[in-house]
Amino acid sequence: MTRRGRIGLVLGLAAASVLVAAAAPPIAQDPAYHRMADGRTFLGIPNALNVLSNLPFVLAGLAGLASLGAPAPGRAFLDARERWPYGVFFVSLILTGAGSAYYHLEPGDARLVWDRLPLAVSVMGLFAAVIAERVGVKAGLALLAPLVLAGLGSVLYWQATEARGHGDLRPYALVQFFPLLAVPLLIWLFAPRYTRWQDLAAAIGLYAGAKVFELLDAAVLAAGHVVSGHTIKHVLAALAGYWIVRMLRARAPVPAVAKGEAR
Repeated sequence: MTRRGRIGLVLGLAAASVLVAAAAPPIAQDPAYHRMADGRTFLGIPNALNVLSNLPFVLAGLAGLASLGAPAPGRAFLDARERWPYGVFFVSLILTGAGSAYYHLEPGDARLVWDRLPLAVSVMGLFAAVIAERVGVKAGLALLAPLVLAGLGSVLYWQATEARGHGDLRPYALVQFFPLLAVPLLIWLFAPRYTRWQDLAAAIGLYAGAKVFELLDAAVLAAGHVVSGHTIKHVLAALAGYWIVRMLRARAPVPAVAKGEAR
């Protein structure tokens, strides 16, 4: 398949996803979402495990920012500009940890927006980074700002519609789940610029697993009465972020790409 055909396939998936989301009925925020299974207090902190389990997001984000500033033994970036999407991703991880902890102290729609805003931006930042590495640096950088704005807009749209009494999560769902489809497709269609791309696949798997544990919140707590599915979700999602740090620290340019010019 030609390069143009591969890009067309990705764009076709994007168009189809948007059309499916537009054709679906509005998705309202379920009030039961805020009723987490584990509401135990520890050291005076309500919902303690769901609050404290956000610390790994902050640690992963800080480790990621440190890795961007340190010289990598294997030369993690052929083009210095490729750091920008990762910078957005790691800063957003830190803010996700803070925003999610703030939300879990007193769960409700008013606080949930501060959880979702940085999370949406983190997903879009990583998506732009993958585009830069698989399709081309220029494409990834050109799409970084629009993707970040789309992530922010999806949450603000939900907030605005919720305030009007008919909340709609469709754009936010699109921002959350389309990259889970698009990134594996990009990995399959486009040759890697760097080694260790399997770490990216592992990070996607960890994030997908986090989403599963979120759905099994009460069942996981009932199984052992130790930790809830939502707490495990936080840990797995933060571990996915750290796996990206691990990838950047260990990877090196693919020899054939290193000899040529960055796209």
